Amino acid sequence: MSESPAQAPDITDDAILDGRLRLLQPRRGHRFGHDAVLLAAAVPAQPGERIAEFGAGVGAAGLALASRVPDIDLILYEIDPRLCALAEENIVRNNFAGRAHATAQDVASLPPTRDVNHVLMNPPFNSARLQPSPDPDRRSAHQANPGLLAEWTRAARNVLRDGGTLTLIWRAEGLAEVTAALSDGFGAITLLPVYPAPRRLANRVIVNAHKGAVSPLRILPPLLLNGSDLRPTPEAESILRQGSALIVAQA
Repeated sequence: MSESPAQAPDITDDAILDGRLRLLQPRRGHRFGHDAVLLAAAVPAQPGERIAEFGAGVGAAGLALASRVPDIDLILYEIDPRLCALAEENIVRNNFAGRAHATAQDVASLPPTRDVNHVLMNPPFNSARLQPSPDPDRRSAHQANPGLLAEWTRAARNVLRDGGTLTLIWRAEGLAEVTAALSDGFGAITLLPVYPAPRRLANRVIVNAHKGAVSPLRILPPLLLNGSDLRPTPEAESILRQGSALIVAQA
């Protein structure tokens, strides 16, 4: 009898959202963290809508969204078959079977369906100027290939309904790459800078955009994850532990 993924020595069983989700993930390589929960919190999904996550990994962001918004139709796209299998296992063990499924597919090859209400994604975003990780799984999850963001954004445009939203999280210093990628087919762009602590530079930006919109870009007041005492702020606690929503999208 083959062992279950939860029994494999290179797989860990970890809690997210204060234990409301338990997710299997590889012991080495890319592991989910705050970015996945912040991304999920910023998606303006409503019950009954169709949601696609690009580069879903083991499903942390998509399943965090499913735990907040009931009755969504969620598809997790992940190119790595092993991670995709773990995502499918995580769907079942967290009682989302029938509401979500995972598929091992390169999102750049998706056909133009135009039947999705919201796309969320946390693409690999480390600059090629940075020292890559020696771990191949972690490197592939974090190191962006040139043109990847534009490919994923184009794929999102092809699957989204008119007026549908794309929500992504990216490194703050790479914001110009995001706005350039969104310039073809997206508008009503909203930026939320994320700061790790006071008097620190922003290290992430959460971006929401509407397909086919023409409203101008706006920048929201920042999200501060930790106070001057390096303890989580009440807003960060509400999002990261309680699963509260972040209002990012323009109405």
